[in-house]
Amino acid sequence: MMAMNALSSEIEHTAVRVPVGQIRLAADLALPPQAIGLVLFAHGSGSSRKSPRNRHVAGIFNEAEIATLLIDLLTEEEEAIDVQTAGLRFDIALLAGRLAGITDWIQTQPRLKVLGLGYFGASTGAGAALVAAAERPNLIRAIVSRGGRPDLAGEALARIVAPTLCIVGSRDPVVMDLNYAALERFPHETKHKLQIVRGASHLFEEVGTLDQVAIHARDWFREYLPANPVSRA
Repeated sequence: MMAMNALSSEIEHTAVRVPVGQIRLAADLALPPQAIGLVLFAHGSGSSRKSPRNRHVAGIFNEAEIATLLIDLLTEEEEAIDVQTAGLRFDIALLAGRLAGITDWIQTQPRLKVLGLGYFGASTGAGAALVAAAERPNLIRAIVSRGGRPDLAGEALARIVAPTLCIVGSRDPVVMDLNYAALERFPHETKHKLQIVRGASHLFEEVGTLDQVAIHARDWFREYLPANPVSRA
């Protein structure tokens, strides 16, 4: 525990605004001193970078020396519109385009571009992450979906090359079936897996279930993100 607390004090936390086209998206970057990779979060319907669930998972990644970038894929003005219409959160093409733009920005950042990059998508964000990964196959090393909708990625599923883990609660049968069907559309040579968390519903609100999600995801990223620690000393 003392080692984990020491590491927490060394993690660099930075608020950034990422330019994507004509807009700038608010993001929170956490960078451990010996990061083995970087995970870009694509949150789902009605969520944000301030989501306690996302921040909890990100914290577990950080303790495992995985950098995280939590970012809002919509501007404040777009968020206000989405609250009224709930339309933009399902605009997979828009969200995937934003993710691809953020991915391209990461390649311009000397301290980040050297890290293997992964996507962690939740709900509709998982569909967007898969579409973006299909558009940037040489950059995305691993993908994890939490209670996600990979089916929304459509034809992009057949072009996924990054190892992909889909995590679903056992008490979320509709989403579970959608995940099974989506994974059947993956290329046979692409590593993919469906992980069921027993006793969990869609948001993994049951005691201990979100920790299970974080551990499964952490282990997946540690296995598939390049293990080339970078010191900032």
